[in-house]
Amino acid sequence: MNSMTLPDIAAQAARQTLPLEWVGMRGIALPVLLEGQRLSAKADAGVSLDDGEARGIHMSRLYLALEALEQKNLSPALLHQVLKDFLQSHEGLSTRAYLNIHTDLLLKRSALISPLAGWKSYPASIFASLINEVFHVELKIEVPYSSTCPCSAALARQLIQQKFIADFANKALQHADVLAWLGSTQGILATPHSQRSTAQLHLHLDDFIDEFPLSVIINDAEAALGTAVQTAVKRADEQAFALANGQNLMFCEDAARRLNLALRRTPGISAFQLRVIHAESLHAHDAVAESHWQREQA
Repeated sequence: MNSMTLPDIAAQAARQTLPLEWVGMRGIALPVLLEGQRLSAKADAGVSLDDGEARGIHMSRLYLALEALEQKNLSPALLHQVLKDFLQSHEGLSTRAYLNIHTDLLLKRSALISPLAGWKSYPASIFASLINEVFHVELKIEVPYSSTCPCSAALARQLIQQKFIADFANKALQHADVLAWLGSTQGILATPHSQRSTAQLHLHLDDFIDEFPLSVIINDAEAALGTAVQTAVKRADEQAFALANGQNLMFCEDAARRLNLALRRTPGISAFQLRVIHAESLHAHDAVAESHWQREQA
């Protein structure tokens, strides 16, 4: 066996003396436990390099510290400890530590009417930092939903009214004739346009929170929006979804306001920024609205 000491280039002095704000790794593959699920995730791990004379950090120490995430459920306390381990392994080099975890939370969703159910994927990121012994954690979640344009619904109704007048002017109305007309494409000749939409939620959490309330936040957001996209459906579910959209018309501005009011009431959130994106089916561009809130300090 070769007994020679292996070279440690990172321990050598830097050629230019200059501190760096963030040094580390991005896209580290690892499994995490979140709400009882073992999920595939990617992690970004880094620390500051405050010693401008040091050549570099010890990236392998950051990598090995991430092993703690494999066996325990993700929580603010666990991330806090991992960040402490980052700094302890870089004593004298770093005073700031950062960790960003990206994954997809899977939730089982029931159909609206039938007994069917299926899985929905919600992209989520958890960002944690430890700066001068101050721990901070944030969440980012994407929630898909359906939105039907109120303007196009009104325009469609007007065309249907005009067609009704044209088809039944100066005629005695018969129940069977009107019923057949309502069920035909000749009568209901226009429909409003709907689009798959996305709510992007960036949430700042309370310092005392014990766990990440991802499911609670997602459920509150979907309840506020009213038209969450579906998984497995039968025709009865599709009809119920059409009814929900027809009774739940909204512009992107409406969606942003609903989410703002709902998230203010969600426990554990101290501040948020949100963006809703309606991927227009009429235009080649998207309709977007943004909103933010921060709890007033007592």
